[in-house]
Amino acid sequence: MNIIIINYGAGNIKSIQFAFQRLGIDAILSHNPDEIIKADKVIFPGVGEASSAMKMLKESGLDKLIPQLKQPVLGICLGMQLMCNYTEEGDTKGLGIFNTNVKRFSNNVKVPQMGWNTVKNLKSDLFKNISEGDYMYLVHSYYAENCDESIATSDYELEYASALENDNFFGVQFHPEKSSKAGEQLLKNFLNL
Repeated sequence: MNIIIINYGAGNIKSIQFAFQRLGIDAILSHNPDEIIKADKVIFPGVGEASSAMKMLKESGLDKLIPQLKQPVLGICLGMQLMCNYTEEGDTKGLGIFNTNVKRFSNNVKVPQMGWNTVKNLKSDLFKNISEGDYMYLVHSYYAENCDESIATSDYELEYASALENDNFFGVQFHPEKSSKAGEQLLKNFLNL
């Protein structure tokens, strides 16, 4: 299976690559549009700040390519947030794949949310063999607002979308590559879609 991890300069992509190696898959890092289009599955990672990440996507033309992909695409953390309509972080217009906006947690809670949190309201084959209340690992100051495309929610100050799905596009706020057995199961499920 040909798995491409989009390498556009915003990410902890090595840990995602290692997670796939543990599953016996050699995921390839690439920013080459031809390679990305031909992949069986695409991972869109992201760590860092939204406006600078979007700038890197635009410079490489990936902002136009990603929304047109036909194979299963999984956005992780900032990757998922950039797939939304808009994020308050850096006042950034997103790729518009998910019809929701990304907001900052208030100063009433510790920001970023860092550590383990539960996922609930699970609604997709992406969560096959993962239980309501399983823990996933998160590090984020911004959250996607709950919406019709939510396939999992978590609570931190309020209920937010911790996973989204629209057609062949999936997004998770948590880091499956750092989320122990449940995260590994989610990556397996993504491979099986």
